[in-house]
Amino acid sequence: MEALVTADGTGAHSYAHQAAGDQGMRDALLSLSDLADAAYYLCLLHGRHPGVIDHAATRSADNAARQWLIQAADGFARERAYLTQVTVAVGPAPSTAGQADCETTVSQQRHALDMLAQSDRRGCALGAAIALVLDWRAVRRVLDKAAIRVGIEPAPSTLPDRAATMAVARAIGGDEAIDRAIQFGARQLLSQHRGLWDLLAARAQVRARS
Repeated sequence: MEALVTADGTGAHSYAHQAAGDQGMRDALLSLSDLADAAYYLCLLHGRHPGVIDHAATRSADNAARQWLIQAADGFARERAYLTQVTVAVGPAPSTAGQADCETTVSQQRHALDMLAQSDRRGCALGAAIALVLDWRAVRRVLDKAAIRVGIEPAPSTLPDRAATMAVARAIGGDEAIDRAIQFGARQLLSQHRGLWDLLAARAQVRARS
């Protein structure tokens, strides 16, 4: 699971690195408009309740994951509020050619995540929830960068930490079919995040050329 997030998650995407200011050079940082774009589309993807973790909590019958899901759902409710706060503070997404198509694409991503998190395949929804919690650490760096740029003190995250999250993954795994389902859910969640960052990078390129 950690290898998947490291290889395919937000932290491995070059545009997300730029957005978070991870390049180590001032000229690599994105403009406030670019950060507003990221916040807006992240809010479109994850800013509505119920979300991935909420759906997974209603689908999981694994006692080993119950407490983790409660903490994760509560923690992500706080993240959702923070995401909304940052999105409002940084302002509207910058006008970009193809805006309507972009919003349609991300709405389709949101629908895909809803379906994934409501899967009846044991382990699938939980795999998506675990991947979201693990990948959100990198997403959070982008949100915090946007917050700081507009004078907001980043709120502390209350999501389960890496150790607790990996412990749940180990506790519910072990069966080959469940392991495959967990990995499938995780891969699909990470794929949607990659797609979002690809879209944001493309939008930034369009604005740069206009």
